[in-house]
Amino acid sequence: MTTFESLGLSPEILKAIEDLGFESPSEVQEQTIPILLEEPTDMVALAQTGTGKTAAFGFPLIQNIDLNSKKTQGLILSPTRELCMQITNELNSTRSTIRTSILSQYMVVQVLQTKQDK
Repeated sequence: MTTFESLGLSPEILKAIEDLGFESPSEVQEQTIPILLEEPTDMVALAQTGTGKTAAFGFPLIQNIDLNSKKTQGLILSPTRELCMQITNELNSTRSTIRTSILSQYMVVQVLQTKQDK
């Protein structure tokens, strides 16, 4: 059985994972975390709701942040405000062991229907 330790996560992330009550990585986490820790890259991972996708990209993103830099070091785009807030809340749950600043911003856009669209 694969463990979070074997994926290459830092002791701080492992402590946060323990505090969150996670016991073993999901399939999507097993497959993505080592790749995202190896080098910065874009990735698309498809998995059902509740399989740990946020942690799969979030833990490596947080681990690779330079805490001495004040610059933006990560950007996550989501299609809805609700998902934006869910991601922010989940990633902020690691703050017990890692001093990060995770901010969510969302914009509501009203789509107007014109006569040509009808």
